[in-house]
Amino acid sequence: MSGKIKMVTMRDVAQASGFSPATVSIVLNNAPLARYIAPATKKRIEDAARKLGYRPNAMARFLRSRRSQTVGVMIFDITDPFCTPVLRGIENALYQSSYVPIFADAHNQRSRFERYLEMLLEHHVEALIVVANWLFVDIQLLADLSKRNITAATIGWEVPGDSVSSVMVDNEAGGRLALEHLYHLGHRKIAVIRGPKMLIDSGPRWKGVQKFAHSVGLELDPSLLAQLPDELEANSGFEGGYRFTEELLEHKKKFTAVLAFDDLTALGAIRALTRAGVKVPEHCSVVGFDDVPLSALAAPSLTTVRQPLEAMGNLAVNTVVEGIKAGLEKRDWGISRHKMTPELVIRDSTKAVPTAATN
Repeated sequence: MSGKIKMVTMRDVAQASGFSPATVSIVLNNAPLARYIAPATKKRIEDAARKLGYRPNAMARFLRSRRSQTVGVMIFDITDPFCTPVLRGIENALYQSSYVPIFADAHNQRSRFERYLEMLLEHHVEALIVVANWLFVDIQLLADLSKRNITAATIGWEVPGDSVSSVMVDNEAGGRLALEHLYHLGHRKIAVIRGPKMLIDSGPRWKGVQKFAHSVGLELDPSLLAQLPDELEANSGFEGGYRFTEELLEHKKKFTAVLAFDDLTALGAIRALTRAGVKVPEHCSVVGFDDVPLSALAAPSLTTVRQPLEAMGNLAVNTVVEGIKAGLEKRDWGISRHKMTPELVIRDSTKAVPTAATN
């Protein structure tokens, strides 16, 4: 007995249903002529196909239509908790739109990103979504996609020019929300951990912090400011937050709150405070940014500025799918730059500053 499984073909369905292969092809491919075929005929063909276990040949369908129904999704580092809800949003929206994602993890390596991009193009993806970080700042490959008529969108990064759409959060508004929250709780001696210089989010978040401070006459002590280094490891923010907070404590700096660049940095700060016997939030409040899944599970749970990460993934899919449709319909379509509104999520890591600490 041969172990080879015989694939059911359209010819088999034609024989079982009693209709010609041409009619079966029109029905099963939902071709334009299908609207002229009687409902009873369609039903007999579809029932026969179901009974035989017929599955369309994706490669044959691609050769006919030049459509793969796939979208490439490039992730900078799948171990970064930022990516998890974004990917859920992407996957769910692609499922709703009947597209299959092909996921690729660049492992924070430029060469790997470039090779994966080539491989995705070789697989004839109809669009590309890149969940980006500073790794991709000067890569021109994305900008070249328009020459191949491939719609592309980045999440968390803006590619200069007019060939790639983007979905981002309003980082400046988020920075303002974080400091405003601490200020209204009475905090004035606030340590700020800024993001890496190369990361596109860092500047606007810091700008939002500075603008709010200026608007209320709050002076930020330069000795309580730090900047995370330009490192690519997913846990580098946690380590940076831990180290800086530890240094502040060792130098006996006076502060009642830590405003961290992102959630992992905030969790690093909390670890350092806890190890030094400083209770959060009783002795020191801590605010993060992103609202990654870990934030709600931490002890204490983290007050943070939420990026609508799942919605951002969803919107990126809607953007590229609209671009695919525009290409098929041969109509004009321009790129879009979406800036989504952040939201303050108050949890257990912040509270009003003790009166004695404000003196």
